[in-house]
Amino acid sequence: MMKVAIIDDERDMRLSITQWLSLSGYEAESFASAEEALAKIGSNYPGVVVSDIKMPGMDGMQLLKKLMGQDSALPVILITGHGDVPMAVEAMRLGAFNFLEKPFEPEELTQLIKLASQRRNFTLESRELREELSDGSKIIKRLAGSSKIMLKLKDDILDFSQSDAFVLIEGETGSGKTLVAHALHAVSQKSAKKLISVHCSAYEEATLSRRLFGPTEESDNFLPAFEEAKGGTLILEDIETVPTSLQGKLLDKLEVLENSLEIRLITISNHSSPSLAKKMLRDDLYFRLSSLKISVPSLRKRGNDILDLFSHYALSFSDEYGCLPPLLTFEQSNQLLQAPWQGNVRQLINIAEQVVIQARRGELNLSSLLMFADEKIDNTITSDGKPLKVYVEAFEKSLIENTMRKHKGSINKVMEELSIPRRTLNEKMAKYSLNRSNYLG
Repeated sequence: MMKVAIIDDERDMRLSITQWLSLSGYEAESFASAEEALAKIGSNYPGVVVSDIKMPGMDGMQLLKKLMGQDSALPVILITGHGDVPMAVEAMRLGAFNFLEKPFEPEELTQLIKLASQRRNFTLESRELREELSDGSKIIKRLAGSSKIMLKLKDDILDFSQSDAFVLIEGETGSGKTLVAHALHAVSQKSAKKLISVHCSAYEEATLSRRLFGPTEESDNFLPAFEEAKGGTLILEDIETVPTSLQGKLLDKLEVLENSLEIRLITISNHSSPSLAKKMLRDDLYFRLSSLKISVPSLRKRGNDILDLFSHYALSFSDEYGCLPPLLTFEQSNQLLQAPWQGNVRQLINIAEQVVIQARRGELNLSSLLMFADEKIDNTITSDGKPLKVYVEAFEKSLIENTMRKHKGSINKVMEELSIPRRTLNEKMAKYSLNRSNYLG
């Protein structure tokens, strides 16, 4: 229950407002002076402040400045006489939520407090979430990481969650785009409402049309998504795969949504350079969908987050398999940091599980787990405009170099550690212009 602090030097006014608000379902507390109120109202006060402007000692304007100094998001409603209106307008400039001119109807005050309470509730929830983000708890726990790029992502989630504008999320495969979309919903004002997700690439054109817009057929086991998600959030994954024939229909639907605000629409697209969504969608549709845009960073850009994530998942899998978590050497940690991570976080999770299984058997060979075959590398362009193959090759070269150096040029030991046959090793050494003689001794 939201609190309301009533501050007025007139006892009758305090009592009448307190009684009215109590009957309206608020937890009202009253103070005879600004000084008394300041002693009780902290930076995370769970409610709204209603104060008279004209009071002996510290007046309402001075109180406002004090409150804004300790919590600029605290809603403060000022009560003013007719002659104080210019002062009240100045108070709005200084951060007051609103003001009421005497005499006023109790319903007017209740309505203002209702709006202010909604804002305050959302502010406090956002602050709580920011703390949770730093601890990595609840849904955001899986967006763990303290790198600069991840902290920006978390801030974007919090900032964008306050708007009903359409959001386009782009990122490489396995980077966590769907999780970001779910986090946006979880911290939005629609969090208590439905969350509907549709994978556009999973449907044939005719079925996708019915799934999104209707009308459905008797054999369909779903409601049209835009109907099902009313009041909540609709996530459209693989938005770039929506056929051209349906893009105009989707655009028409967006125009309706923008006017009604019935649904928060979040779209997800696999990232490439240039934007795959921008390349595959009509310009007018793309720009409408990307009112707000979030780019989910690839794992290789997240620095030491890689080690933190690996430790987290390795510990989780160790609990699952009933064994101690693996202890990595400095060299193995460095291999994790240098890996190209073409599958991003999804791949890291798989690697962490395999490491736990191998370590339990006493067979840990991280190098072999991180090696990639060329045929598995496609022509994907990463978010910085470089082909993914560039990162893979750089990692392979570095791994072979370091292993050669470790074993002083012993081909047999390098083959054993990397779990690759002699022919493959020779081919890769030739490819990267590596000479065994440079590592002897």
